[in-house]
Amino acid sequence: MSKATVTRIFVGSVIAVVAGIILAIVALLVAYANGAFVMDGPDVVGIRGTTFAWTMVGLAVVAGLVVMAGFVGGMVAWVGALLNTAQLTDKTWFIILLLLGIWNLGVLAMIAYLIAGPDGTAAAPDSDAALRRETSHA
Repeated sequence: MSKATVTRIFVGSVIAVVAGIILAIVALLVAYANGAFVMDGPDVVGIRGTTFAWTMVGLAVVAGLVVMAGFVGGMVAWVGALLNTAQLTDKTWFIILLLLGIWNLGVLAMIAYLIAGPDGTAAAPDSDAALRRETSHA
């Protein structure tokens, strides 16, 4: 997977997570402001059986699904970046991405990779060309 593809997937995933969180907050605030929840003091003990209330609950569920899809997309981008950097002869970026991803700091590693990381697929054709030149001279 090329670095450009990894970048598109990661940026799309971040947008999906942010959009899902915003949608969930708006749906819950609008539902609360319009009395969709049955309250007992500060506690929500139920949902009124109105169409509006269930529509807001449905929007909140959709928002949760969008956030989860964004997290899955982020994981796909991380694995793509790992596969990309595994093709490099210098494994520094691969180790950094792997360890930070395992330690739950994968977002920081991905941002650093997208800003300054090498593209393993761009290096692969150059090494193939060098190999062809060496074998053709032999």
